[in-house]
Amino acid sequence: MAAAEPLELEARALQAARLFTGQREYEMHCFDLAAGRVAVASVGDPNKPRPNEDSAAILPVNDTHLVLAVADGVGGLAGARAASNTTVKEIQKALKTADTATAASLRTAILDGIEAANQAVMNSGHGGASTLALAEIGPDYVRTYHVGDSILLVCGQRGLLKLQTTPHSPVGFAMEAGLINEKEALQHEELNLIFNVIGSVDMRIEIGSEQRLAARDTLLLASDGLADNLLIKEIVGAIRKGPLNDAIQSLTATALGRMAEEQPGKPSKPDDYTAMLFRRPTPRRRPRA
Repeated sequence: MAAAEPLELEARALQAARLFTGQREYEMHCFDLAAGRVAVASVGDPNKPRPNEDSAAILPVNDTHLVLAVADGVGGLAGARAASNTTVKEIQKALKTADTATAASLRTAILDGIEAANQAVMNSGHGGASTLALAEIGPDYVRTYHVGDSILLVCGQRGLLKLQTTPHSPVGFAMEAGLINEKEALQHEELNLIFNVIGSVDMRIEIGSEQRLAARDTLLLASDGLADNLLIKEIVGAIRKGPLNDAIQSLTATALGRMAEEQPGKPSKPDDYTAMLFRRPTPRRRPRA
């Protein structure tokens, strides 16, 4: 397991795009952007010799709009890392070359980028594939896009779960239908199966409706390295309040601890891990007279 060195996660200003493509086995950062604060952590699976197959991207559009993405190369397939790298790079390219002056044009650019990523992965000849969790963030809203079982959720400061995507998997759909509960899902023999990936002729993009994002709401994007090691209530409990730098460190430490050692009644599944948190700037209160 990569050792989690003590980190002083003071937020640094970020104006340009920042990609995380598995070049380092352990990364943790916190950034301030015009649109809000982002904290991200990415750690390679300690039980495999190959490098981290997750990728992530922070893509500022302007002072009010931002795109965040987490892509998880499908394990066991050749070219998994290349597939997740290609996915975030093609989305970045689409946002650079498109007119993103309006929310509608930004949405079109995102969809074009995902379609281009799907085609590029299929054309690569590596045999790889990737999942994707992507958030389009505006002045007071978030819209989700996802392919596969990487997750997105939004929770309020008091722990209310306001949004959660459904994984494109047999287990995810069984949970959505109420056939199994979350603990049963995490022990299910088909937990690793997914039926929608970037790099497939049958790829489909699930687009969420526009969701209001309040000033103290927390948005999370993550690969299944998080979702397979923590229950949703545990994730929400770790991120719902307090500084984002503390939240990302707590979330990561818990997930890595579960991977390192099984605990009775707790999920444990070693895997690549990537998590990203976002909050809008908190409005300043007027001083009392």
